[in-house]
Amino acid sequence: MKLIIAEKPSVAFSIAKALNIKGSKDGYIENGGRSPAGEYIISWCVGHLVALAEPSVYDEKYAKWNYADLPIIPAEFQYKIYGDKQKQFKVVKSLMNRKDVTEVVNACDAGREGELIFRLVYNQANCRKPVKRLWISSMEESAIREGFQNLKDGAEYDNLYQSALCRLWADWLVGINATRLFSLLYRKTLNIGRVQTPTLALLCDRHNKISFFKKEKYFTISLDLDGVKAETERIDNEDTAKEIMAACADAQAVCVSVKKEQKTEKPPKLFDLTALQRAANRLYGYTAKQTLDLAQSLYEKKLITYPRTDSRYLTEDMAGTVLEVIACSLKLPPFDSISDFHADTFYLFNNEKVSDHHAIIPTMEIEKVNFSELPNGEKNILRLIICRLLASSAQPYVYETITAVFECGGQTFTAKGKRVLAYGFKNLERLLTSSSENEDGGDPPVNFTEGQAFSDRKPELCEKYTAPPKPYTEDSLLSAMETAGAKETTDDAERKGLGTPATRAAILEKLVQTGFAERKGKQILPTKNGTLLISVLPDTLISPSLTAEWENALALISKGQESPKAFMQGIEAMITELVERYKAFDSKQNNPFQNESGAAK
Repeated sequence: MKLIIAEKPSVAFSIAKALNIKGSKDGYIENGGRSPAGEYIISWCVGHLVALAEPSVYDEKYAKWNYADLPIIPAEFQYKIYGDKQKQFKVVKSLMNRKDVTEVVNACDAGREGELIFRLVYNQANCRKPVKRLWISSMEESAIREGFQNLKDGAEYDNLYQSALCRLWADWLVGINATRLFSLLYRKTLNIGRVQTPTLALLCDRHNKISFFKKEKYFTISLDLDGVKAETERIDNEDTAKEIMAACADAQAVCVSVKKEQKTEKPPKLFDLTALQRAANRLYGYTAKQTLDLAQSLYEKKLITYPRTDSRYLTEDMAGTVLEVIACSLKLPPFDSISDFHADTFYLFNNEKVSDHHAIIPTMEIEKVNFSELPNGEKNILRLIICRLLASSAQPYVYETITAVFECGGQTFTAKGKRVLAYGFKNLERLLTSSSENEDGGDPPVNFTEGQAFSDRKPELCEKYTAPPKPYTEDSLLSAMETAGAKETTDDAERKGLGTPATRAAILEKLVQTGFAERKGKQILPTKNGTLLISVLPDTLISPSLTAEWENALALISKGQESPKAFMQGIEAMITELVERYKAFDSKQNNPFQNESGAAK
């Protein structure tokens, strides 16, 4: 008998369907030998069943926070099953240790975290049975069956597991020690994390740039040429601007060049979770967590594929399924108004760019959905996902830019315009929303010819000011998190940026819940305490460089090219040095986190 362990129940049931395993039990599925599929039992984790134990498990004295006890560096890490995870862990453990189970198949997600989830459960259950590894990125039944025909030896992924362990341990060491150290120093609970704190630093950096921004006055001069504005470049000196005005007052404006250039904008890629969260924030004002919750609900209703993905591509074996889903999508309002749609799905597929999960798309279950019965939020997210699938397989957006250059009074003026040649995928986006980001108007037609002259055109002096950067919205902050430290991260690294699509929403929520950030409309801003926290922390803890360095090292560990022991020694040395650095800290000095009475702010 072979025991299959999936990462989550939905995946387990997909595998069960592909392998014809139908006997549903409490926490597992088993045919009991009544068919060729009787050789399999299938069970599942519920995300991370096994987690690292809290410090007090190592020593009761750690229940209280004392500087003298830092750094806390366990000689050997211990694990614990928390609360509601215990029931399913007992199910999995009993199945692993069943006498008729001779082999265990790791069917957790094909990536670093999936490997970690399985191995921790396997080890915590004291299982010693042989392990095979299912490594697939598609949940198509054909892909599942093919994967089971090509199972790998579990030992081939030992290095990947070691890299996952190092990430887990290092995050624990930094979070526990840095949080206790700075909370003790400043007598206020200051939650610090490898991802959370650099994210807060992004907010504070933008806030400071806005706060200390000094606007600069500048000028331009414009001419109205039959309803089209032609304008000079920026002029910093007002006297110079007035001199140009005087020179242009009685002069002809002559067109000296007209440049037309055809441009093509490719259809957008499919959604990964972060791209979906950004679009939903931009269009509907939803927070990252709201979008994740709505997408999760749609997934549980089987209306969309797994949402916690960082891929924007599909696997090639999904080609037939995608065409069926597209055909079904075109029957749903408002997309049923499209009369002539030719799907081009070639660029949707890239096996190499799909790791744990493929991009988010609707499922064939949308054929049965009654939109009026869905909550409004779910309706918006589902339509957004349907629209993106159709837009991604639609034709490009093609337009022509026109740049006309004029000379008047010895000065150059430029007029720009745009003419749409083919709306392509933007037709789909225009059906979904009438928001300004999808509108293509605004530029009047620019129809000039070289040598064309205009007389009696009074120049207009325009006084303008430089503008500060805009505050972050969740849309722009998620984008910044995706790219933070990217230049320092190698191509081989499994994760880039701050956090993952699955964790970024929780990071933003924790910053708000702990009082380090706040929402104002669509904006997300640092609070006073958030700004203070970043001001007192060393660069090591606030820079995304730490994450980039870790990911580069973890990539090498997963290939067997770097020692896990050496990596952990480096982390331990960093933590020890951090604690030592603040040994001479004077706790009686002015504490920015406390008011004059000594109470924490």
